[in-house]
Amino acid sequence: MGHDEYQKHDAKILTPSFIVLLTLAMIGFALILLRFVKGIGAVSNMSDGYPWGIWITYDVATGTAIACGGYAMAILVYIRNRMHYHPMIRSAILTSMFGYGLAGFSVMVDVGRPWNAYNFFVPSKWQANSAMFEVAVCVMAYTTVLIMEFLPAILTALERTEWKTLQYMLDRAYSRLGMERPERIGDRLDKVKELAAWARPRLDKILIFIIVLGITLPTMHQSSLGSLLLIASTKLHPLWHTGFLPLLFLINCMYIGYSIAILESVLSCYAFKRPFETKELSGLARIIPWLTAIWLSVVIGDLAWRGQLGTAVSFNFYSRFFLLEFCLIAGGSLLLFNKRRRESIRWLFVSAALIVLGGALYRFNVYLIGFNPGKGWHYFPALAEVMITVGIVAFEILGYQVLVKLLPVLPKLHTREQLAAKTATDTAIRHTIGHKALEH
Repeated sequence: MGHDEYQKHDAKILTPSFIVLLTLAMIGFALILLRFVKGIGAVSNMSDGYPWGIWITYDVATGTAIACGGYAMAILVYIRNRMHYHPMIRSAILTSMFGYGLAGFSVMVDVGRPWNAYNFFVPSKWQANSAMFEVAVCVMAYTTVLIMEFLPAILTALERTEWKTLQYMLDRAYSRLGMERPERIGDRLDKVKELAAWARPRLDKILIFIIVLGITLPTMHQSSLGSLLLIASTKLHPLWHTGFLPLLFLINCMYIGYSIAILESVLSCYAFKRPFETKELSGLARIIPWLTAIWLSVVIGDLAWRGQLGTAVSFNFYSRFFLLEFCLIAGGSLLLFNKRRRESIRWLFVSAALIVLGGALYRFNVYLIGFNPGKGWHYFPALAEVMITVGIVAFEILGYQVLVKLLPVLPKLHTREQLAAKTATDTAIRHTIGHKALEH
């Protein structure tokens, strides 16, 4: 892996957006603490009829799909060998790491008896035939793999750091105590740098095996997230209940993954005042409409085979949500078939946002909106449930914002600028040679 392809974003950490995100995250975690003290009923409207609400629907079923940017980019870079996208992969991995880590955490918030969670680590308690068990194992394993994939960024930062901020803080702390900072602290910091320098090249040698795991695990559990609803044939509306659920969930996570990579790049470049990666994003945008075309074809073909096309256009409550999901995905995809729009940052952002919203709505439709446990059961999320989800998402964005300022995550700017300068120089040289040839 070329570590010189990346750089950290030199900017203040304490910004107005940092304060807002931190406030939302603190509110969310305060409510999570209330949930563990007073029980799940104190913050949630879930019931026996609706055993999961927006925590599982968004944080796990939808959030892991939105966090598939690292998975989608890994397929593109390491399977299809498109190495010119390599500088974009580290930020995608960081997004995925937060998304999957917080998805696993939200499951702990959702579990009715969290004190029994240790049974997951007791082999005699395992239910190997359960799709939910397979999802839990894969999510936990993939989170670990993502941390290992991101570890080179941490080791590179440790290897290159001068510890200036830490040393300044230690000097101030010791001076307030009227003491001198012991020299052994500096020696220990130097040992940390030496350890990082020793570990990084060794990690690079085995990173390809970690990447293979990072591609295999999401392929397994994303399809299993669809398999979970196969047994709910009497509770899930016919518009979404199909034997193709595992395949649809797998393709869905891929086109969402590429779309979220585009959104993450555009938003981070806009927020950090960096040049947009138009050429790379245009290349990603060429892949998305073909994936969505396959997905939409399977959906339409399946509805036709099961005789549900009339239901899809009946314009009742369920039909409207289905058509909204379908139109968002199809509309965003049609925009990307146009080359001129693929080369426009504005249209790239709009189309990717439409596809992410449509893909996310599909998962909401399957897990919540299209799910009906029977008469007498109703569910609408409590304010505390919503704020916990908002807090978790805010913490994810906050973590990304802080880490890109501390670690080399974003593509290195001068590399692209040098390439552009070299291209301009080469063009000028060719024109000069051509003019001289004509003169002779």
